[in-house]
Amino acid sequence: MFKLTPRTTVTALALGLATSVAAAQAWPTKPITLVVPFPPGGSSDALARSLTTSLSQSLGQPVIVESKPGAGATLGADYVSKAKPDGYTLLMGAVHHTIATSVYKKLPYDFEKSFAPVTTVALVPNVLVVNSKSSATDVKGLIAQAKASPGKLTYGSNGNGTVQHLIGTQFAALAGVDILHVPYKGSAPLTTDLLGGQVDMSFDTLTPVVQHIKGGKLRALAVTTAKRSTTLPDVPTLAESGLKDFNQGTWFGVLAPAGTPKDIVARLNTEMVKIIQSPEFKKRMDEIGAEPVGDTPAQMATQIKDDTAKYAKLVKDAKVAID
Repeated sequence: MFKLTPRTTVTALALGLATSVAAAQAWPTKPITLVVPFPPGGSSDALARSLTTSLSQSLGQPVIVESKPGAGATLGADYVSKAKPDGYTLLMGAVHHTIATSVYKKLPYDFEKSFAPVTTVALVPNVLVVNSKSSATDVKGLIAQAKASPGKLTYGSNGNGTVQHLIGTQFAALAGVDILHVPYKGSAPLTTDLLGGQVDMSFDTLTPVVQHIKGGKLRALAVTTAKRSTTLPDVPTLAESGLKDFNQGTWFGVLAPAGTPKDIVARLNTEMVKIIQSPEFKKRMDEIGAEPVGDTPAQMATQIKDDTAKYAKLVKDAKVAID
């Protein structure tokens, strides 16, 4: 029977490390898939496509955007968490995933432990919008309308447990109104119904609605962040509109399955940050109302940890739970 000695153990570890380093240096040798856990047409999809066009060139391999929507973005996350940790399957994650940790009673993955953060791509303000035919021209008017018809006005979100859902519950609590939540599978179907008048309002990210706002089909009443959006500088914040200290936004970032070699994560971070900080990418972000970030894996991990704790409290206060 073969027995390991200290020398053979060290040799084996060295060989394993050498093999891992060699594999990382050779990467990538085939196409990479970036999974977007929402339907096409939303902020995550727009950011993913803006990023992968240049990333394909810098890595020398195609980076394919694949949509896997459902269950408040958790289906796509679950798929990536179970993928081989070799750098060929990535997730376009979002703040929604830090919320899902508290909202869903049973998740098949642990967002903090099942993924290796790569970088935050961008921050996107959320905006309270109504159809241009709505009689509400400001937040005060919308609140008055909601109080006059309790439980009649509806707000759409990207799904149960998403940041739009929680923004809606927080808005209702602070404004003292009863509004009905209507969950969708993503921004595209939500925006379609908002334009068609099937839902009264939404607190979606700016990206999928900005062109409709500028085109006059939707009316922006307020942004949900502490500061006004540079894309819509004339639109007040909810805090300015009377809802004190309201400050909620949405970040999007790339993650790999836990266990992905650190050299590959570092390479991904380096290449992505170069793109995110480029003038071309920043110009594209201005067009869709996003603010480019490009931080380190450690900084993104801290953001995830902090937001998980922050939204756990909001979820508890709002009594939101999904089986």
